[in-house]
Amino acid sequence: MIYPAIDLMDGKCVRLFQGDFNQRTDYPISPSAMAKSFATAGAEWVHIVDLDGAKSETQQQANLIINIAETSGIKVQTGGGIRNLSQVEKLLNGGISRVVIGSLAVSNPNLIKEWVEQIGPDKFTLALDVQIDKKGIPRPALRGWQDASAKTLWQVINDYQDSGVTNFLVTDIAKDGALQGTNLSLYIDVQSRYPAIDLITSGGVGTLEDVKALKLINPSGIIIGKALYENKFTLAQAITC
Repeated sequence: MIYPAIDLMDGKCVRLFQGDFNQRTDYPISPSAMAKSFATAGAEWVHIVDLDGAKSETQQQANLIINIAETSGIKVQTGGGIRNLSQVEKLLNGGISRVVIGSLAVSNPNLIKEWVEQIGPDKFTLALDVQIDKKGIPRPALRGWQDASAKTLWQVINDYQDSGVTNFLVTDIAKDGALQGTNLSLYIDVQSRYPAIDLITSGGVGTLEDVKALKLINPSGIIIGKALYENKFTLAQAITC
């Protein structure tokens, strides 16, 4: 499953380089129009990130994202700045299919497990955006990728094994927005350790060959962002390759 991505700042479609808010590119198309174009091209899902929310730790663009879900004809998973259950419920009640939890999934797993128990595991995707340390160990980042966690990726995933959550989104921050290829070995490692989870890969797709290589390992989903905005290939080509 291909998940085209929309990253939002100030109500605009943007892309960051390696999560750096100072390395931002704006694109001259409205988020709603972009989502509709993805639906027309054959996408079943769109992945939307409220970057303002991720940076400020306060959800900023819920109404816009709900509007996209209502008008685009495409299923939406979204995150960024979600810090309480009422925000989750507002999104789900507004037609969002899955809520993406990032930093809070790492820093406060007990709280997230409570939400999962109340709402259901199928309504959540846990986004673990990792930095690879000097020993080659992936460690999730926090606060819109601005801080590093002391936990390893494996410790975080282990903590959710009895929660019922199966959707895990893993991003190698160093690859994100670079269009220089994905961290295929990381994704293979995740799948070998946790064959029961539904892995969504993210970061680094720059060519159709990257997409084909990811499809060979058969993840649940592949997020593609900047390559589509920079016209490296079309979404239809990514879906059918």
